[in-house]
Amino acid sequence: MSDSNFVGFQLFVTYGYMTLWIFLSSGIILLNKYILSAAHFPYPVSLTCSHMLFSSIATILIAQLRLTDVVHVSSDIYIRCIIPISVLFATTLWLSNAAYIYLSVSFVQMVKASMPLWVFSFGVVLGVEKFTLRTSSILAVVVLGVGFASFGEVNFVLTGFVLLMGSFLAEAARLNLIQILLQRRGIRLNPISTLYHIAPCCLVILIIPFLYIELPRLYYAPKAEINVPLILCSSVSAFALNVCIFILIGRTSALIMNVAGIFKDWLLIVLSVFIFGAPVTSVQAVGYGVALLGVMYYNYSKIREAYQRAQKASHSALEERGMAREGGGKGGGEVKATISGLSDGIEKRGLEGIDSSMGEGDKNV
Repeated sequence: MSDSNFVGFQLFVTYGYMTLWIFLSSGIILLNKYILSAAHFPYPVSLTCSHMLFSSIATILIAQLRLTDVVHVSSDIYIRCIIPISVLFATTLWLSNAAYIYLSVSFVQMVKASMPLWVFSFGVVLGVEKFTLRTSSILAVVVLGVGFASFGEVNFVLTGFVLLMGSFLAEAARLNLIQILLQRRGIRLNPISTLYHIAPCCLVILIIPFLYIELPRLYYAPKAEINVPLILCSSVSAFALNVCIFILIGRTSALIMNVAGIFKDWLLIVLSVFIFGAPVTSVQAVGYGVALLGVMYYNYSKIREAYQRAQKASHSALEERGMAREGGGKGGGEVKATISGLSDGIEKRGLEGIDSSMGEGDKNV
């Protein structure tokens, strides 16, 4: 196979996986919405527990069969980092799935455009992000757009909106804790390693609300339709989504994934209208368009800043090592490693922002 044919084949495979990611991520949101509302199974904790149970079993099997490298952590890291992140993760999944009982998929996707605001706000409070007037202005545009989208919602339910906001707060805290507790310690977990550690912990955490809240309701509700094939399909799709993300990491850039994520959100809104008959008003469409422009510019500015930091780090390394005089040698490898490591961080940060939606599927850390 010639070089051009090989490159073409690799591009075909990459975009094939990206299409599969869009299909799985969109499909699992619609499937969960159907299970929780149309299929008369309003038990978000039970649905989330099924996801965690399947992911726990699958990742343990993958680790035992050594199908991929699973990063192991010490007991100290598990207690100090994994458990707090798992608590927030379980809370996010529970509340986001519960919100779909009350709200339309299209409305949830529109409001989800405000997620960068919550992540940035928590980051400023925790010292991870720096408050700047420029970033605040961009996010103010996002808030304005989301406000219009919310104002134009025909079937607005306050309970669902409160649950959705709760899931956003938990998710924003989770993403910032990942950076503080794991990344600053040099611990990088791919989606498979993440599920290997977090899924069993989340399952144990979710067992508590399941026993006290949903199990009595399931016991005394004979009309509850427990559609095992549908729930199993949702669990398998959720795990497959993470495998797809695992494969995509390193095959593409954060910018392309962000653009694909925006296309996925639009696709979800359109499919929600056609499948569930969820109305979208002109006010909502305009509001979401404004919010989307703000999110796109925010993502672009974050990626540009990250690349600028990578370039600055490489120049600093060159000056310190005197690479201009030596023309190569040992220092060159260190510079390449610096650039590679920062680029990898950019890609993973971008992916975190895109698929922070395990109410849709299983979110990666």
